[in-house]
Amino acid sequence: MPMHLPRKRFHPAAALCLLLAFSSMAHAVDVRIAVAANFTDTTRDLIAAFGEATGLEAVASFGSTGKLYAQIEHGAPFDVFLAADSHRPELLEKSGQGVAGTRFTYAKGKLALWSPVRDTFEDPKVWLESGKFARLAIANPKTAPYGLAAQEVLTQMGLWESLQDRLVRGDSIAQTFQFVATSNAQSGFVALSQVRAWDEKGGSLWVIPQAYYSPIKQQVILLTRSATKNAAHQWLEFLRGDEARSIIEESGYETER
Repeated sequence: MPMHLPRKRFHPAAALCLLLAFSSMAHAVDVRIAVAANFTDTTRDLIAAFGEATGLEAVASFGSTGKLYAQIEHGAPFDVFLAADSHRPELLEKSGQGVAGTRFTYAKGKLALWSPVRDTFEDPKVWLESGKFARLAIANPKTAPYGLAAQEVLTQMGLWESLQDRLVRGDSIAQTFQFVATSNAQSGFVALSQVRAWDEKGGSLWVIPQAYYSPIKQQVILLTRSATKNAAHQWLEFLRGDEARSIIEESGYETER
């Protein structure tokens, strides 16, 4: 049987707790950003550069795109949403919770099969087809775009059904990466940017060809509650600039120039 993390329903009480937590720090920051987990390390670099360029303070909260989207729908007081897909920002724009005309692709993600152990696989396709491993980590395809991309890869290879009993699903791509980094899974489908940011070197890596999965267009949108907030607009302007694009590309993403 496939290994699943327990599902938690988003309860109104949880939304209230989230609102209270954010209200306590609302006075201390200039812009609050909801960010897809795969973009964690890159966002920290961007926030530092943004602060130096503008003198403004940004604070980010990280999680799976699906769960952040649910929080925004329940009123979480974010100013800007950096998703790992284009679908949820588009939904927010259509529902009026996102400001029309502010949505754009800030990064194009790359999927990789990775293990921190050298020689885990020489030919990744042969290794996957052999099934000679106990656990293979992917992010939950229902909430994490990188998990959906991993599902597409395995489906195209004809392995999705046969590997179900070996899959361990992370709640986000960050948790998926941890499963692999801590040897709770022999290998896993992660974001290339996470491997680039990993402190240790070596391991086994297959940067998966784009033909195996749909493009991961990560889009940002300004949320309607902050439509007139100058700091939020400055963050979007910064994200479009050359300095931000250089940081994003160095982290293992592509950008639209």
